[in-house]
Amino acid sequence: MSSRRFSSPAASVNLADQVADTIRRQLIDGELRAGQRLSEALLSEQLQISRNTLREVFRGLVKEGLLLHEPNRGVSVVVPSIADIIDIYRVRRLIECQSLEKAWPLHPAHKRLKQAMDDATSARAAGDWRKVGSANMAFHAGIVALADSARLSAMFADIAAELRLAFGLLDDPEYLHAPFVDHNARLLQLFMDGQTSAAARELEAYLVQSERMVLAVYAREVQ
Repeated sequence: MSSRRFSSPAASVNLADQVADTIRRQLIDGELRAGQRLSEALLSEQLQISRNTLREVFRGLVKEGLLLHEPNRGVSVVVPSIADIIDIYRVRRLIECQSLEKAWPLHPAHKRLKQAMDDATSARAAGDWRKVGSANMAFHAGIVALADSARLSAMFADIAAELRLAFGLLDDPEYLHAPFVDHNARLLQLFMDGQTSAAARELEAYLVQSERMVLAVYAREVQ
């Protein structure tokens, strides 16, 4: 009796964390789109969890700024603003450039970078631009992993989810994602050659260019 009583709360917390990670991953992979309304009944059935647990997950993701709860309207995925995008890229430059510049070229995370590049190349050949976008997010998560900081990696997961929501508002995924593949390949080559400072400078310029492109397209599509 007592073992069940004390193990249940921990199990509930772990389950809520796992479900929250699943929803974040769906956001990062473009499976959930900005503005999309979430059905409590459908999600609880798909994820095989109780509605109480799902509501707990929703509350956490609302606090993180990934979901929006409106009285009498339910829960939906947030729609990032232009200010959000500018702030996201500001944080990305601070985190990613430092992680890349100070990294050891044989850090274990380099395997994640290589795998993300392989995935992106295959997806581009297949014309699957949503998967190219997912591979791009994985590549930059690998850059953050070079810092060996669980907190930074967790922060980047939230940032990546928000950024992918902004990407999802745009109607031309090929235009948006195609340049990432060659840019990331160049970054990886510089990094593997031990030119981490040059790679960091290249990354900063790349992020500035990416931000301008996203804002320009966003301004045309969302008005």
